[in-house]
Order: sequence, then C-alpha cells, then structure tokens
Amino acid sequence: MTDVTPAPIVVGRVRKPHGLKGELAIFPLTDSPDEVFTVGRELRVLNLGGEQVGLVTLAGSRSFHREWLVRFTGYADRTAVEDFRQHFLASTREELPALGEGEVYERDLVGFAVRDESDTPLGIVSEVYELPTGLAIEVQGPKREFLLPFRAEFVKHTDREGRRLVVAVPDGLLD
Repeated sequence: MTDVTPAPIVVGRVRKPHGLKGELAIFPLTDSPDEVFTVGRELRVLNLGGEQVGLVTLAGSRSFHREWLVRFTGYADRTAVEDFRQHFLASTREELPALGEGEVYERDLVGFAVRDESDTPLGIVSEVYELPTGLAIEVQGPKREFLLPFRAEFVKHTDREGRRLVVAVPDGLLD
C-alpha cells in the first residue's frame, strides 16, 4: 500500500472582503476558530473543486459576530483580496489542535466499522451527510444500507485508532 498524504482539513469558507484594508469575512468550519485563525498560521486556499490554488499566512484575525475577519500577509487592500471569494481555507491535521477523546473529523468516518453494543457487526460507514437536523452516517449493512443520526444517543463510542463506532440502533431501523 502506498503512503497517501491526508487531504487538508477545511477550516473556513471565504465569504467576502470586509472594509478597505484587505480583511476577509470568513465563515468558520471548525469548533475552535480562535485556535485555528492565529497570526502566523499558514493556510491552504482551496477552490470549489477542492484543489489547492494558493498558500497564505495570517497577518491578523478577530471574531466578528458569527464570522472571523482575517488579513493575509502581502494583501493590503480590498482589491487584493477580491479573488478569494468562493474559496475555502484549509490546514493540515498536524497544524490543528489535537482532537479530544471520542472526536473524529467528519471526512474520516467513511470506512469506519459499525457495531452494536453487543459487538455485533452492522456494516461500514459509506457516507456522511450534513442534514438540517444534524450529521447522519450512511451504513452499508449486510442486507441494505441505513441512515443513523450521528448523535450521542445513538453513537455510544468512537474508536478513532481502531476506526470503529459502537452504536445503539433505534428499534425497527434494521427491520
């Protein structure tokens, strides 16, 4: 098996330039934007296709309502940052704060083995969906696939190292 460099983790969506001095309004896609958007951090710029199209260094950042305002080194005014619209900011896993116990990146859930609380195999996570009601995982079982809300009442244990989830399946879901 070949070594594959993990894809960067998307940490923010660029919304628009803010003001005249080169700030950008960023919608954070991380639980800890204050730890991610720190001065001096290098971030990858991704286009809508997920391809890296640039590399920037944060020269400043501050929280602003539900967003963050950031400035990049070498971009001094509004016209210099206009082209960042409809792009995303990403970081490597190593540069991000360590995950807590039981935490996992959403993109890593695909391929996790799913077992019930009596250790019976139920299937493999094949997709993760962001639904209006919250995150849901699609599990490919032995007979068919099923969707399970990714909430504490159903996902009882996340084993990141072993790539498995222990779940409590609602009555009737597998019938």
